[in-house]
This record gives sequence, C-alpha cells and structure tokens, in this order.
Amino acid sequence: MTRLEDPAQVVVGPTGPADGRTKAREACDGARLAFELGAGVRELRLARGWSQADLASAAGMMQSAVARFEAGGTVPTLSVLGRIARALDADLTVRVEPRSHVA
Repeated sequence: MTRLEDPAQVVVGPTGPADGRTKAREACDGARLAFELGAGVRELRLARGWSQADLASAAGMMQSAVARFEAGGTVPTLSVLGRIARALDADLTVRVEPRSHVA
C-alpha cells in the first residue's frame, strides 16, 4: 500500500531559542510540510484517476478544502487525514522518532 509519509520523507529539525531566525525556520518547515503532504495526496489521487471533487466526495469534505490542502495552503487535522487516507485506500503513518546523534 502507498503511504502518505512520502514524498521526500518529511523531517522537521530541532529548534533553538525563540528568536527571529528560529521562528522563520519553523514557518518555512511548516510550509514545506504542508506542501509535501498535499503533494503526496495529489499524487495518490491522480494515480487513481480521481478529480478533487471525487476525493472530496469519498472523504466527506468540500472540493475547495481538497484544493487548498493539495496546494499546501492548509494542513488538515489527523482525523481528516485519516478520512483522506481511507478514501484513497492508503495507510496514514505518523511517526516521532529519536534523532541519531553523531559524536
């Protein structure tokens, strides 16, 4: 089965003190995550030959919400991501893993 954790294995790095650069980096990481999640869903949807309206109907949501998500404009809640994954017959995998540190 296809997993929504791809493409590009999304990794959001550590954050330091809350300064301007850290906040900008967090915003950039968040935007990248939103874009990559949306791109992964779009890839699965197109592989099924579905329109955004088809996915929206199958997942119980509005087509405009699918369009915003696929464009990286929003990040759905985990429950909505679960509905999208079920509609696409895909697994939704969310992981938090320890980083390996090189000494």
